[in-house]
Formats: sequence, C-alpha cells, structure tokens
Amino acid sequence: MIIIMERNSTREQAQRVIDFLEKNGFEVRYNIGEVHTVIDALGDKTTITPGRLAGFDGVKEVKIIREPYRLASRDRKQEDTVIEFQNGVKIGGKNRPVVIAGPCSVEDSYDALLEIARAVKEAGGAFLRGGAFKPRTSPYDFQGYGEKALQYLRQAADETGLLIVSEIMDACDLDLMLDYVDVLQIGARNVQNFRLLHAVGKCNKPVILKRGLASTIREYLLAAEHIMYNGNSNVILCERGIRSFDDDFTRNVMDIASIPVIRKYSHLPIIVDPSHGTGQRYLIEPMAKAGLVVGASGVMIEVHNDPENALSDGKQSLSIPMFKEVMARLNKFIDNLDNI
Repeated sequence: MIIIMERNSTREQAQRVIDFLEKNGFEVRYNIGEVHTVIDALGDKTTITPGRLAGFDGVKEVKIIREPYRLASRDRKQEDTVIEFQNGVKIGGKNRPVVIAGPCSVEDSYDALLEIARAVKEAGGAFLRGGAFKPRTSPYDFQGYGEKALQYLRQAADETGLLIVSEIMDACDLDLMLDYVDVLQIGARNVQNFRLLHAVGKCNKPVILKRGLASTIREYLLAAEHIMYNGNSNVILCERGIRSFDDDFTRNVMDIASIPVIRKYSHLPIIVDPSHGTGQRYLIEPMAKAGLVVGASGVMIEVHNDPENALSDGKQSLSIPMFKEVMARLNKFIDNLDNI
C-alpha cells in the first residue's frame, strides 16, 4: 500500500507511521518528494486496514495498490532479473536462451538416462530435466521412482556437466530434493499449493514455476509472489499451456501472448514448455521458436530414448535423433534472433 503524507507533515509524524508498519511486519520504503512524502509499504494488508493508518496525524491518503504482486512487478524493479548458476549459465535478460531437456519421468535404467543426458549436452542444452515424483491424473499411472530417480539424475548430471531440474510435489520432500537438484520445479497442479510455495520460498534454490492449468496471468504472478515474499527471489516462470475446449489436436493452448505480457509487467525471466503446451511432438519446434521470438529466456523440451515405450508423455517427447535435428535448427534460430 501507499501512504501519502500531508504537505506540511513532519518527519516525526512519518516516523510514527513507519514504526507502526514495521511493528506489524511490513517492509517500508520512505520517499521524500517535492510536494508530498510517500511511504511505500509491502506486507500482509489483512493485518492493517487503511482506516487505521488514516487516523495517524499527518496522513493525507492511503492507497491500496491494484496489482498485489509487488515483488514480481516491474514497478518494484525495472531491470530484468538474471539468475546465474555456479557453472556460469544465466537465465534472463539479454543472455542467450537456454535449453532444458530430458524425459518426462526418470525410468528404471540409468544407461537410458545417461544416453539422453549426453544427447542434451552435445546438442547445447544446459539442464537435464526429469521427474522423480510424478503428479498423475490417474492413480493407476506411473508415479515415479522417487529418490532412486534423483540419484540417477545427479549421477548423469555430474558425468555430463549439466544442471538438474526436477519437480517437487510436497513440502515434506524439500530437504531430499535440495540434496540432489540444482533447480526445483513446481508443476501446474501445484501453482496454488501455498504451503509448498512458502516452503521453497524459504530456501535459496532457483525455482521454475509453471503456469497453472487454468491460472490467469495475475493469479500466476501472485503464485510467484508467494515464493518471493518468503525470501526466494530466484524464480523462473514457465508458460506450459492452459486448458482449452479443443483437445482433439493439442493437449493445451500454449498462450504465446502471456510471454510479452509478463515481460511487460514483471522483471522475472520466463521460459516456454512446448511439449506440455501442445502435447504433440511435431508442434514442439514451431512453438519453441514462437516463444523465443516474443521474448522467452529458454525452452523446456521432453526427449526420450524410446518414446513409444515411455512410461509417461511419450506422445509429446522427441526421440534422440529427432531432438538432435530440432536442436540443430533451434540453435541456428537462436543465433539469428536479433535479426528477426
């Protein structure tokens, strides 16, 4: 919220307002203007009503900011957030878009995962993604191999020099995940699992936050706000498609417009997932390119050594030969992005 002080208010009056806000858990910024002094307060607005603040001497007006995602907003931070990893990889800003690739689920074959990891590395990918815990619509579908899958991911990443991305489903798994992964992923079904958002907000591990199946952009940015409000500013957004009525041809509607919209209103980097966004392997390349053209900082692609026999999402996974061909064209496309 914004507290505007009277033109003739004193510093002591402003300080009483600031002390009250800070006592109630608000983060405060004090701005002295040519005409009015303005106090910018960030915190839980349910703890203090505007009427309570309006009763302080020297307060002229209390305004509630319309867009509540203050930490994720361009109003809060004009420059793009860039997330840098220990090996020098950067996501965001004007850095080269990254590629995150791997199987939907890590299966019970380390050799198969290593084959995929080597292909990702050779093609120019920076991250190996793979599910250890799988949120499935049906309880009869494959649910993942848990810690065994995380061990496979860590071993393959160490051997190839890739960074690991894997999805966390429950706050109780956080300590386990932190031992293995470089980036935590929160999937579409957990975008409003606030206990989980708060938990990952209290660690310093980068988080890829996928858009919910039916999340508006405002709801999506508020989910990111939950993570940031709890202390973790290393948030990477991911457009992965939203539910539609036309599922005969695509699994979801990949909302390309959300990318420039989010870049206008938020400083957080955003990547695209055309595998989930379309559910069709033949659409992965064109939709990846579309996302990059409108400002995505990276692409997430599902690749499998044997898609026809994959335990999950084989239909939207590229085979290793297909992945290499797509990546060859995608790398050339990225090289020429500035000329498009």
